[in-house]
Amino acid sequence: MRIPSIFNKSSAIPLPRAALEIAAAGGHHVLMTGPPGCGKSLLAWSFPSILPALSKEAQLEVLSLYQLSRVEHPQAGVPPFRNPHHSASGVSIIGGGQYPKPGEISLAHHGVLFLDEMGEFSKKTLDMLRQPLENGSITISRTHATITYPASFILLAAMNPCPCGYAGSNRHYCTCSPRQIHFYQNKLSGPLRDRFDLKLSLGPVDFAVEEGTAQEGESSQAVRSRVEHARARQYARYGAEIPNGRVPYDMLMKTSPLSCSQQRTLQELLMKEGMSNRTQIKIIRLARTISDLEGSPHITDRSIEEAIKLNRPELSRESVFV
Repeated sequence: MRIPSIFNKSSAIPLPRAALEIAAAGGHHVLMTGPPGCGKSLLAWSFPSILPALSKEAQLEVLSLYQLSRVEHPQAGVPPFRNPHHSASGVSIIGGGQYPKPGEISLAHHGVLFLDEMGEFSKKTLDMLRQPLENGSITISRTHATITYPASFILLAAMNPCPCGYAGSNRHYCTCSPRQIHFYQNKLSGPLRDRFDLKLSLGPVDFAVEEGTAQEGESSQAVRSRVEHARARQYARYGAEIPNGRVPYDMLMKTSPLSCSQQRTLQELLMKEGMSNRTQIKIIRLARTISDLEGSPHITDRSIEEAIKLNRPELSRESVFV
C-alpha cells in the first residue's frame, strides 16, 4: 500500500490532504499559514475523521481527565478535538487554578488541539505550550500541591501571514506595515516553531480552476484505513502505542537506523541551513512515517527528501538527494 508522492505533479492527492494524512499516521504537529478563506479551518475540522479510534486504555485516560475537569466527555472511542478561542486564558489552556484542574491541552490528550488564528493568542500562552509539546505532559506547581497531567496531543495551528491576512497576496492589497508583520510573526517564537513537524503554506482557492480540474474525492474511511495500517506498523516496531512523532530518538535509531549516505546528507543540510538538532530529529521521524505509509521497512531516501520539504518548505525547489 503506497501513498502517492506529495511532490509528484501527477499525484491525485493535493499536498495539504497528503500532509495531514502523514500527520495523522505519525502523530505530528502541523502549522498551516495562509490568507483567509484558503481552507485552513476546514482541513483542521476534517482531520479527526481520519484518526484511528482510541484503544480501551486511551479511552479510560480521556474519560478520567474529563471527569476531573467536570466537562462532558466526548463520544467513546473517538479522539477528542479541542478548539479554544484565542481569547482564552493561559490557565484554561494549560491547566491550573487554585485547585489545579486539567486544561485544554490535557482535554485534548490522545486527540487534537486546534488553535485557529494562532497569531491572536498571547505570546506568553503560546510559549507555555513548549513543555507539553516536548514531553507529552504538563506539571502544575502550587504551594500546597504539584500535579502532573498527561497532555499528548496533535497540535494543529492555523494563522494568517499578517494581521490583515493578505501579505504576499497578488489578489488583495495588504494594509499592514513591515513592523506589524514582523511583530505578528514573532508571536510564534523560534523554539515554538521548531516544535512543528509539518509547515504548510496554503494559497487562495481559484474555484474556476478547481471546477475544471475537479476529481472524485477520497473518503475519510479510505484514508483512515491507511493511517491505521501505518500506526499498526509503528506499535509493532516499538512494542507499545507510541507513534513516530513521540518515539524517543534512541529507540527510533535502534529500530530504523539511517544509512551512511542518509546521515551524511542530513549532517550537510544541518550545517548548510543552520538547522537545530530538534529539527533534524523531526525530519527523521517524518521520514519514518512516510516510509510506514509506503509499507517500507526502512527509511527511504525519497521519504527523507519529502520530510525535509514538509518541515522546511523553503527548500521545496531544491533537490536534496543528487
